[in-house]
Amino acid sequence: MIYTMHYHSPIGDLLLAEKNKALVGVWMEEQRYLPDLRKEDVQDNPDSLLLNQTKKWLDRYFNGERPAVKELALAPEGSEFGRAVWRLLCEIPYGKVTTYGALSKKIAAERKLDRMAAQAVGGAVGRNPISIIIPCHRVVGADGGMTGYGGGIDRKRRLLMLEGVDPADCTGFFV
Repeated sequence: MIYTMHYHSPIGDLLLAEKNKALVGVWMEEQRYLPDLRKEDVQDNPDSLLLNQTKKWLDRYFNGERPAVKELALAPEGSEFGRAVWRLLCEIPYGKVTTYGALSKKIAAERKLDRMAAQAVGGAVGRNPISIIIPCHRVVGADGGMTGYGGGIDRKRRLLMLEGVDPADCTGFFV
């Protein structure tokens, strides 16, 4: 059973989802790679403790606070490779950005490979099912430019600006 709750955010409506007492989704309206929830038993649950904690986490985030990813029980569903990339995303500090290339080097090192294609990492970043909380918006192109974002480039810019990052000049912020 997947329990859901809607959240009205400054960047549009979000759908929050939990399964087995862990957060499995934070999806934006009209984002790419939305799951087909018709395949699952889904029920709106405004009384869910976890989904209400997630709403409070998001309230704090949108109010300029820096809630920690670790505060919520997360269980993003995806491939082993995707989960490895999403774990790295959780390590990007608030107000900082990194590149797809930097992430691919970390994944390659973890897997004891000579190299890993940045495009493969980009595909996993784009399929992050827990937007904002797993901060895929903090990944930019090699030149610091705004590249693809499942929720749209405008939302990516707004999230980065909220964190104090100038989307026009991300070159000095790589971690």
